[in-house]
Amino acid sequence: MALIDNLKEEQKSAMRAKDKARLGTIRLALAAIKQREVDERITLTDDDIIAVLTKMVKQRRDSVAQFESAGRQDLADAEKLEITVLEDFMPQPLSEEEVTALVDNAITESEAAGMQDMGKVMGVLKPQIQGRADMGKVSGLVRSKLA
Repeated sequence: MALIDNLKEEQKSAMRAKDKARLGTIRLALAAIKQREVDERITLTDDDIIAVLTKMVKQRRDSVAQFESAGRQDLADAEKLEITVLEDFMPQPLSEEEVTALVDNAITESEAAGMQDMGKVMGVLKPQIQGRADMGKVSGLVRSKLA
């Protein structure tokens, strides 16, 4: 089943269950997907949808950090709930060992010699790990291996 169809089915399930928090989050995700489709005049693939969901999760993690530093735990909890709902639709996260193996393979595949080749390595890695690992941590790992 396509990811967009899965989101729409879960939206219906949340409506039937009267789960307002889950329903609101799914509606936000569907709206963001639709907005991107309208802006770019394309139909998004599952990979594009995962990229949209990844961006939404990242925004919410940033919000959680800001809310917690401002002492607004109620808002931080609401954002954490949205993160858990969004993560239900994303692929299984990779383990540390899997990420390290993918980084090593990408360095070998792109024949990277130093820091100047980091873009090549990240270009190979991004499609493989999009939505399955934190790109910031992966970038740091690549940087340490190339240094």
